[in-house]
This record gives sequence, structure tokens and C-alpha cells, in this order.
Amino acid sequence: MSEETFTTLTVSVFCTALIAYMGFIIYKLAKDSKAGKYGTLVLFFVLGFGMFGFIVKTILTEVLQK
Repeated sequence: MSEETFTTLTVSVFCTALIAYMGFIIYKLAKDSKAGKYGTLVLFFVLGFGMFGFIVKTILTEVLQK
């Protein structure tokens, strides 16, 4: 396995794990603050928007490189 393949694979795996962990943190924050359904939705939307931007950037980079 080349270094480039290894790096690409590990970055993808670790970024996915980090995004899942950030989702758990947002959920715990909403639960601890007793945000309710609407507040939880707002937290996931606002704080998850940054994660969504990162995912879109990665997809667009891959599409434009081909």
C-alpha cells in the first residue's frame, strides 16, 4: 500500500469518526441543556452546518479533480 493510499484512507476514516463524535457532543449538549425538540434541531442544524460544509468541500474537490 502506498503512502498516498494509506493517507487518503486514514483521513477519510478518522474524519468520519470525528464527525460522528461531534454529533454525539451536540446531542449531549442538547440533552444537558434541556433544549427540547426544537432546540435540539437548531443545535444540530447550526453546529452541524460546519461539518456539512467540510463534507461538501471534500466531495467537490474529488469531483473537480476528475
